[in-house]
Amino acid sequence: MGKRSKPRAGSLAYSPRKRAKKETPRIHSWRETLEINLMGFAGYKAGMTHIMAVDHAKNSPTSGMEVFIPVTIVETPPMVVFGVRLYEDGYSGKRTRTDVISPELDDKLTADLNKRISLPKKKKKSGLEKIDPEKISDIRLLVCTQPRSASLPKKKPDVMEIAIGGGSEATEDKLEFAREILGKEVKAEDVFKENSFVDITAVTKGKGFQGPVKRWGIIVQSRKVSNKRRHVGSGGPWHPARRIWRIPMPGQMGYHTRTENNKFILKIGDDGEEVTPKGGFLRYGKVGNYVMLKGSVAGPAKRLIRINLPKRPHKEENYEITHISTESKQGV
Repeated sequence: MGKRSKPRAGSLAYSPRKRAKKETPRIHSWRETLEINLMGFAGYKAGMTHIMAVDHAKNSPTSGMEVFIPVTIVETPPMVVFGVRLYEDGYSGKRTRTDVISPELDDKLTADLNKRISLPKKKKKSGLEKIDPEKISDIRLLVCTQPRSASLPKKKPDVMEIAIGGGSEATEDKLEFAREILGKEVKAEDVFKENSFVDITAVTKGKGFQGPVKRWGIIVQSRKVSNKRRHVGSGGPWHPARRIWRIPMPGQMGYHTRTENNKFILKIGDDGEEVTPKGGFLRYGKVGNYVMLKGSVAGPAKRLIRINLPKRPHKEENYEITHISTESKQGV
């Protein structure tokens, strides 16, 4: 009988597994698109429920059938475009040329924003009309969430940067779009459509310091081992006399920034009563404006979720919702 072998247990795909720097994820790359519009949005994870829907996809095994779908509800209160960031070409890539802050911000929003970043004390005209498009390589919008409009205990807005579609050659059109939208509110339906795909970026649930069995999925050793059972059998070779990074080691588990591609938007609405369960979502409450996503989403309730246009190809999906479950999630 030959020696038994099996595939390695545990994934090395995301290493090193360190804590996320912040709960507001940064988007490092954006999809190229010709439409002049925002390429992303953000909301807060409320919780999960389920729906019944008719599958209208032609090549689906359940085409024409009513199917059960677990869904995640993300509350998406309107975001405010409070500034514009202009980039220029530098020695090692793009660098910030200047930030333009809107002088028309509400006093309450300005007070909340000052808790997160330092805004100019004196309000002055934006000056975007005087910007020369030929000296600009890219334009991004500085936007903030409005937690006061959501079922959240916090008041500090989350600040982030969102790209504008249109390609690298449409600088003048991007600049004109930035002038029009500066200081205004943006809703999720202005960016996304129902029955479309998006990419989701969020920070996962934190699990704290865990051992190698739970963290990497290695086997628990047999009863007859002379030392501990929930540890690696070998810590590495004598030469080189050091720990190799591939060896499963204990450490931080969870609270990592992760992106899930091609999540499907089933519904976008502004009446949260349609999807809020009796008694509200666990550890969240009731919702207002919302986006319904197929399947699960990273992170616990109240976690910031960034929703962006998809970057990868995807298959066709099309559903017609027939029932949304609003039964209590309280376990009674």
